Amino acid sequence: MDKQKEMEIEAAAFRRLLAHFDQRSDVQNIDLMNLAGFCRNCLSKWYRAEAEERGVEIDYDQARERVYGMPYDDWKKINQTPASAEQLASYEKNKPKE
Repeated sequence: MDKQKEMEIEAAAFRRLLAHFDQRSDVQNIDLMNLAGFCRNCLSKWYRAEAEERGVEIDYDQARERVYGMPYDDWKKINQTPASAEQLASYEKNKPKE
């Protein structure tokens, strides 16, 4: 496989991941963090870092809007629910070390 085709496939897989996240807005970020160790916000940070590494300046809010498909505050109002005590305890136990 040549590099161009590989990049096209990776980009398509990224778009599919974002579409999947859009379809599963019921899955909370804390659930993603507890199960997989990353969430939509992490993906936004990675997106921003990769853009900046390539000389494209975007801020965190712009990156989150790309990942969430809308401004983050709007997404939170529509989709985010309060974390349960169990979710918070699991997060604290397993949160990534900085």
